[in-house]
Amino acid sequence: MSRAVWKGPFVDGYLLDKADKAQSGATRGAIKTWSRRSTIMPQFVGLTFQVHNGKQFIPVSVSEDMVGHKLGEFAPTRNYYGHGADKKAKRR
Repeated sequence: MSRAVWKGPFVDGYLLDKADKAQSGATRGAIKTWSRRSTIMPQFVGLTFQVHNGKQFIPVSVSEDMVGHKLGEFAPTRNYYGHGADKKAKRR
């Protein structure tokens, strides 16, 4: 179920403040955040966020195509290494 339109997109308040400071040029480093649930806003385009995936921080460079998505979509929490190899087939 999606969020009600009249509520608008959810973004943590501190994240908007940090993005405004970064856009103004006060700080130019990556913005470290644990807020995977925040929606990417047009003000975030061109910024780099370090999104926590539960173990480490994944750098996410925001582009125009990402607007409207969540930050957590671009920092995967699970690593897929492929299916287990067939050991009998390798011996031959």
